[in-house]
Amino acid sequence: ESDVMSENGEIYRVAGPVVTATGISPRMYDVALIGEERLMGEVIKIEGDKSIIQVYEDTTGIRPGEPVIDTKAPLVLELGPGLLKGIYDGIQRPLSVLMEKKGNFIERGITANALDRSKKWDISIRVKAGDSVKGGDIIATTMEYGLEHRIMVPPNISGTVAEVFPGEKTVEETIVRLTDGTELKPMHTWSVREPRPSKERLKPDIPLITGQRILDSLFPLAKGGTAAIPGGFGTGKTVTQQQLAKWSDADIVVYVGCGERGNEMTEVLTEFPELKDPRNDAPLMNRTILIANTSNMPVAAREASVYTGVTLGEYYRDMGYDVALMADSTSRWAEAMREISSRLEEMPGEEGYPAYLASKLSEFYERSGRAISLNGALGSISIIGAVSPPGGDFSEPVTQNTLRIVKVFWALDTKLRERRHFPAINWLTSYSLYTTTLENWYDENVDPDWDSLRAWAMGLLQKEAELQEIVQLVGSDALPEDQQLLLEITKLIREFFLQQNAFHNVDTYSPLKRQFAMMKAIKVFADSAEEALKRGVPLQTISSIPMKTELARSKFEENPDEILERIIREMPHEMANLKEVI
Repeated sequence: ESDVMSENGEIYRVAGPVVTATGISPRMYDVALIGEERLMGEVIKIEGDKSIIQVYEDTTGIRPGEPVIDTKAPLVLELGPGLLKGIYDGIQRPLSVLMEKKGNFIERGITANALDRSKKWDISIRVKAGDSVKGGDIIATTMEYGLEHRIMVPPNISGTVAEVFPGEKTVEETIVRLTDGTELKPMHTWSVREPRPSKERLKPDIPLITGQRILDSLFPLAKGGTAAIPGGFGTGKTVTQQQLAKWSDADIVVYVGCGERGNEMTEVLTEFPELKDPRNDAPLMNRTILIANTSNMPVAAREASVYTGVTLGEYYRDMGYDVALMADSTSRWAEAMREISSRLEEMPGEEGYPAYLASKLSEFYERSGRAISLNGALGSISIIGAVSPPGGDFSEPVTQNTLRIVKVFWALDTKLRERRHFPAINWLTSYSLYTTTLENWYDENVDPDWDSLRAWAMGLLQKEAELQEIVQLVGSDALPEDQQLLLEITKLIREFFLQQNAFHNVDTYSPLKRQFAMMKAIKVFADSAEEALKRGVPLQTISSIPMKTELARSKFEENPDEILERIIREMPHEMANLKEVI
């Protein structure tokens, strides 16, 4: 930053990560450099001649009178080839580079470029001299770990191409020069707090297929949709998000570890490079960007990390890719806001959270969506936010405000976890508001009966919940046989269909056709069992037919699809051959 541009002031007061400075006249959200060590901060409030800055680093030992420099620019990200496989902190400093510079413990005041300045990319130019280009147009492409990285004109620039420079370039070398002298490089910068513009937003009517049965079949998420996974400690939020990262049909995964414990983040960092991408057997990291901001890192950077993640997601969305963004967890992000808000001495809202908690949450989720980008490409960004309510209490402000914004609610349940039922998503309290908009897609691409089967299963699970109260009082033997049969069927739905083993090589991923076949097999069993019961066949005989056991085991077999097909075909005959008691 040139000293001509910057403006110098000094520290007036320090309160944790919040520093008050005098002698500068910045705009809101400008980046300022604080103290002798030039710690990075962002202006969040201006009162008269005082600028209040949240500092992204530890402020221990900083004292009034030290210099403050206003950079006259907001917090921006570097966008260009080389982002994939990256592991960054909340303000896009590459952790691997910081480690090479300073070892395992990051010192404050250290900075590094987010994109490698020395690496050469083989760039093929898509435009020629005389072409007119505008914001968002794809001017060049390069390959980034097997994925085509489309280099775009920054949204706020347009003009006519004067000259092109193909060949191997670093991110800082010019590839296209416009007639007005503007130089376009493979990399451009964008402010994290400003959503990237798009041409048109589309209706979310295509599902994000995850291969997780309870999600795809009962509570589907649309591409470009929003979902929340709230759950108490140890209910499986992180495993669910990792399953989604691995199996969902998104092209790019952005994983924001926002204020989670260091060991959880370590798990992600060690597991992701070893996970194989189901599409091509390459490491899953090749299409993943990780943002690690653990709970012992400075609070202010945690607040920024969520915006950093969503801006990176929007950049790939503009290229025409489907992005899945995991934010783990938005509760820690809200806690960071609460801490900074109290340092600013703002009026607290419910449970001490700032009064603007709801608007901040909706501002973040609002940046999801399926859109036609400025260059006409179709991309999407789906946001899945984990919420960790203290003590698993879903009535607290972060969970409640998130619920009002998101369209899909996957409620993790401590009781199910205790029963070792995984994924521990409670089918009675979860919901998805996308089922009606996605109905046509499922009918056309899977089976016309999809919706009626789904409704049938949900109806039975509701009835089972009502019966459970009676069962706990008098035991299931006191129920009439048709109700006992209902409990048998719902047990199949729960244990065979809804339970899914994330660590089993066949069961970890269930294609939609297989999900339908599994549900259909249960329905065939239910229908033929009811027939047999009406004919007078004892319930004992019905529930112990070998084919039912075979059905329950089929999901762990090497070729479950063939087994399911045979069961659907032969189950009615096997039931019809059962002898009734005379």
